[in-house]
Amino acid sequence: MATKHLFCLLSWLGLAVVAVPRVARADCKTVLAALADRVADATCSDSTDLTTNNAATTPQNNSIANLAAGAYTPLTDRGLISPDPPNRTAIDHAVPGIQVSGRFTSDKAGQARFVLRFPADWNGRLVVAGASGTRSEHNGDFTWSDYVLQKGYAYASQNKGVWNASVVSTTSPTQPAADPTSCRLNPASPVWVHFFDNDPGKPFTQWTQYMLETARLAQRAAEAQYHRRAQRTYAVGTSNGGYQVRRAIEEAPDLFDGGVDWEGTFIDPHGPNLLLDLPPAVTNYPAYQAAGFDPKSPAAKAIEAAGYPPDITKDKTSFWGLHWTQFWEVTQCQWQKRFDPTFRTYGGGLNEIGGTGGYDYAGRAAKDPSIAKGLAAVATTGRIKRPLITVAGTMDALLPIQHGARAYEALVRHAPRGNKAVQYRLYEVQNGNHIETFKNTFSQLEFIQPHAQRAFDLLVDHVEHDAPLPPSQCIPRGGAIATAPSQPGHCAQLLVP
Repeated sequence: MATKHLFCLLSWLGLAVVAVPRVARADCKTVLAALADRVADATCSDSTDLTTNNAATTPQNNSIANLAAGAYTPLTDRGLISPDPPNRTAIDHAVPGIQVSGRFTSDKAGQARFVLRFPADWNGRLVVAGASGTRSEHNGDFTWSDYVLQKGYAYASQNKGVWNASVVSTTSPTQPAADPTSCRLNPASPVWVHFFDNDPGKPFTQWTQYMLETARLAQRAAEAQYHRRAQRTYAVGTSNGGYQVRRAIEEAPDLFDGGVDWEGTFIDPHGPNLLLDLPPAVTNYPAYQAAGFDPKSPAAKAIEAAGYPPDITKDKTSFWGLHWTQFWEVTQCQWQKRFDPTFRTYGGGLNEIGGTGGYDYAGRAAKDPSIAKGLAAVATTGRIKRPLITVAGTMDALLPIQHGARAYEALVRHAPRGNKAVQYRLYEVQNGNHIETFKNTFSQLEFIQPHAQRAFDLLVDHVEHDAPLPPSQCIPRGGAIATAPSQPGHCAQLLVP
């Protein structure tokens, strides 16, 4: 009866009433056949629920046979960019459909992997996700996949063409001789890991390559599954995955209609870049700690002068200290060994800062132009060709906002663009930081995930309905992206009470 009344109302308003036929969907066999020339070891399964409420959606850690432990950790990966419950993406209904996974035949090393999810009730649109760090194609399962699948989007993700890492030693005070490319977790750690993206044949240029290849693969699979092409394709990603979004929007307007970059990695051979920014933090943190976490100490001033936000301390736990322990040195080592492999990274045993803290990118690049040339090959250009939104936290102590999001905003502003109407926005989250779960320790921090998801909805409305994007702004603590923001532009302070 309600349908009949709606039909009469539309007719009375003079609106055309067009019957929309139910889309016939293919089976797994048809979809796999459509991808056969591009993928290997592919599997496809019918799923009663593609969200993470279904345990089968995300594979178990270390579930690929004959692969080193730590190289493939989907369950770990999906929690790295998402808050803990109850602040994780809400799931209010099951999403039946099919899930396809496998690897790209274009990668002779056999490491480049993807996952595709096609809901039975499809809205005609596709989301392609980047992956943070060196994480797997399941990195965005909590944050992005659960969010967009419930809205009817098809979802695709990839692993930047490379496995994560393997443990070389858990007890060595010095770099293990068996693996001169290994990196320790921090200067006080005897744990050493091998990053697969430092292997020959795994340049960081693959990060963009596999973002684009995944979009093409997913578009082909969607056409096979639904017998029609995706109307729109959007890019989303966090950290190194946000970098992938930026490069996708810069390089492939034929594949993507817009993107949301959540704290993407900024790369410029002239700076800022991680090889310039991380050494001062690695070098000065021990002295800052020895000074009793004195914010006025020379060491603290040196870290902030390098672009980092202020520290927060609680019960002898330091916000900077969490980064020193978990991220700063191991990240610098990984990047240095890719772009400057002849440099002797480590000079001594435990607690010896060695070459990581003393690394001089400018001096090294002056002597060896190939270092800057390597970074230039993967640099972000700012020449965006589709709408792009960056969401970043003011308290990001891994990719500081002053040398990351704001640097990219300036690049976009000054880069030549063929279409001046292409929109860019920077939404700064007051007190947001790179690792959502750090809010468990420091209550002053704010989650970025809800703002990134809201930015996605705003992007879609802009692309598909020409709705104006809210201006670039500082999102106050407890606030939301606003049409008429009280703080347009950058946040005045990196940390507020």
